[in-house]
Amino acid sequence: IKRALSRARYAALGAAVGAAIGGLFSKNAASTGGALGALVGATVGEKRVSLDSFVDDLKEQTDEKLPTGSQ
Repeated sequence: IKRALSRARYAALGAAVGAAIGGLFSKNAASTGGALGALVGATVGEKRVSLDSFVDDLKEQTDEKLPTGSQ
């Protein structure tokens, strides 16, 4: 669920930015910009969640290997 929500959030943001930039030129460019922005946004959202999961896993592994400090 977290991955899907991240993808949707970034896709919506990418579509808005792409449509706004494309809208400066024409209606057709706004439509195309929105579609391309959504595609890029979804890809970024997917990679971001994957990277965050990887970092969390790495932190857990590092915490398990470090001594607790009690002697």
